[in-house]
Amino acid sequence: MKESQFSVRKMTVTALLMAMNIIMSTSVLSIPVPGGHMYLNDVIIVTAAILLDPLSAFLVGGVGAFIGDMLFYPAPMFVSLVVHGLQAVVISLCVHKFFAHHPERGSIVGAVLGWIITFTGYTIGRAYIYSTPAYAVAKFPFQVMQTAVGSVFALLLCWKCGIVNLYHRYFPEDSAL
Repeated sequence: MKESQFSVRKMTVTALLMAMNIIMSTSVLSIPVPGGHMYLNDVIIVTAAILLDPLSAFLVGGVGAFIGDMLFYPAPMFVSLVVHGLQAVVISLCVHKFFAHHPERGSIVGAVLGWIITFTGYTIGRAYIYSTPAYAVAKFPFQVMQTAVGSVFALLLCWKCGIVNLYHRYFPEDSAL
């Protein structure tokens, strides 16, 4: 029996990944760096984007990051909504549509594009929010590192640790990968 795109199980997984993104957006689970913190939520966002369709990936990435910022540090919450939402959608489209026959390759291309989207979007967003390009430039290396580390860990989790295979064992309706 083929489940609908919005099955209860799929909504549950989306909500769980969104909650994990919110938790990873807290200062408690971050790494202190000059001028702020480096968050580990990119691991969750990239993993969700590899596993889920673009809409579900947007909910996990964009909405999850928005809620996390809203609860813990609201200044960049709209930047997070747009940047992480776009990051998740682009990765998901690369995996599920543009490279549907080569999902590993699609996830690498998507992760690189998501990396560019994230550090560019946050650099521009910080310059706008804090009214100083100097602050954005100071945080730039840490944003690049945060996104790169998150992408690499997510790719390893999904492809080398078998998260994709495990996901598709329980969600055979998404087994196009």
